[in-house]
Amino acid sequence: MNSFPKSPGIRMAPSLLAADFTRLGEHVDEIERGGATVLHLDVMDGHFVPNLSYGAVVIEALRDRSKMFFDTHLMIEEPKRYAESFVKAGSDLITFHIEVVKHPEAMVAHLRELGVAVGVSINPTTPVSAIESIIDDVDLVLVMSIWPGFGGQKFMPEVLDKVVELKKRLGPHQRLEIDGGIGPKTVGLAAKAGVDTLVAGTAIFRQPDPVAAMKQLYSLAVDAVGEAG
Repeated sequence: MNSFPKSPGIRMAPSLLAADFTRLGEHVDEIERGGATVLHLDVMDGHFVPNLSYGAVVIEALRDRSKMFFDTHLMIEEPKRYAESFVKAGSDLITFHIEVVKHPEAMVAHLRELGVAVGVSINPTTPVSAIESIIDDVDLVLVMSIWPGFGGQKFMPEVLDKVVELKKRLGPHQRLEIDGGIGPKTVGLAAKAGVDTLVAGTAIFRQPDPVAAMKQLYSLAVDAVGEAG
């Protein structure tokens, strides 16, 4: 397991969902050589979201060839049931959706017992108050800026109010992540609102030069907050 990165500064988290699935290994190698330290892995079950992606077998296959931090986002109805398989596959952080967990404190405790870092995600219309009981106990909060399930959707700027609120609530050891519609026109808005971990899929992997696209997004985010991330 890679250690949860607690140092401050902006990070890009390329989302493998937008990659060419016939060239996953090549894409992972390419962005890692280009400087990526985080890989965002979207797992979909066709129930919580209307789409299917990949499972633990794919993550396990990629784990052997990469030293990146595996940021695994479980967009599934039963995260507690399946979390262990993703931890064993090599995930460094497991993010679950608050909308499907009746007892979030127990879910956090379960993930801690598995020895993995813990994230919680909220959908575009889910208020910050929904995670009040665990907000101090997680390593990362993920704000969805699209409805989860499909890449390439339009960024929803109304979620930035929640980002601003969360930025005031989270401690320096916690990360604030955003996922959905992040590209050259939106990455700066998200960073300025307080996000430090930016998930981008289409804007990286669907570009002619994914590494150059990733570096451009990083530069735009850093420029927006006026610091060297």
